[in-house]
Amino acid sequence: MSEPSFLVVRLGSLGDIVHTFPAVAGLQESFPNAKIVWLTHPRWTSLIETGCGSSLNKTSPLASEIWEVESRSYASLREIIPRLRKQHFTTAIDYQGLWKSAMLPFLGRVPRRIGFSSQTIREFGVPVLYTDRVRCKTVHIADQNGELSQRAGARNPVAPFTLAVSALQEAFVLQLLRGFSIDNYVVLSPAGGWRSKCWPPERYGKLCQQIRAQLGLRCVLNFGPGENACAAAVKAASGDAEPVAYNGSLAQLMTLLRNARCVVGGDTGPLHLGVALGAPVVALFGPTDPARNGPYSPGTCPEKLVVLRSPNAKTTHKRGNEPDPSLLDLSVATVFDAVRKQVEARQ
Repeated sequence: MSEPSFLVVRLGSLGDIVHTFPAVAGLQESFPNAKIVWLTHPRWTSLIETGCGSSLNKTSPLASEIWEVESRSYASLREIIPRLRKQHFTTAIDYQGLWKSAMLPFLGRVPRRIGFSSQTIREFGVPVLYTDRVRCKTVHIADQNGELSQRAGARNPVAPFTLAVSALQEAFVLQLLRGFSIDNYVVLSPAGGWRSKCWPPERYGKLCQQIRAQLGLRCVLNFGPGENACAAAVKAASGDAEPVAYNGSLAQLMTLLRNARCVVGGDTGPLHLGVALGAPVVALFGPTDPARNGPYSPGTCPEKLVVLRSPNAKTTHKRGNEPDPSLLDLSVATVFDAVRKQVEARQ
């Protein structure tokens, strides 16, 4: 019997792709000789290329091939759909659960299309495009993704994976930090897609001051496109703590996170990437539920993954322009104490 060929659909974003890696690793573990094509946005190709899983007692890429598509581009869609049809995939797994992701295997005429049921999915009507609709029993999104892999035939819903960090990029980043007289540091990732799930920049600034004064460590502020104002606000509130703002490439960010003494951030991609790279984290949660979207790393020492959330927090996915009130319940002293414990536990 020939091996199946899988189309894996997860277009974005950073944290969501990280939470899809364990499920695809589970698929690869069960079908080591199968062709697995990952369809994604061009921005995330380099990230997916770093993913490796254990297959046949060796480390193998999670995806045989990575295909790019821009779902908002008619030209891109016109190119990718005939390509999907020509490949004759046996099964497609839509880990994203949106119209824009579900329509690709449907229009690509993949005969078996696995996705979330209406009880799990957020966009109304999407499951009509699937042949297999999975009603999830687990809570965390990474485990839910694993249920889709299991429906496709994986023995285990999720499996271990690693992210390969470029030695060249690592040498570059560490040399750059030494230019600022930084060997040991804490990474702060203060911004995020929703302003309402971000701790205030002013508090990150005060946290910088305490980390410098009491732990003797400098902070590195990671920020991405459109997040310059947030980074500037943190620096302005940091006084003489002298944090270094950094917005390098994704490969450089991976090096930065992997070598950090601790990573502090909200429910954002860089925090989840730090978890996947084995960094100790302090996660600050407000309107999103850490049981579903929190740090995910089975087998990791629980003390290495600290989640802070106010008991007054209410789960919502409404995007606001101000920090959720529950985040204001997290004092600088509380966050610093968590960071201190992470740093001191690994001295």
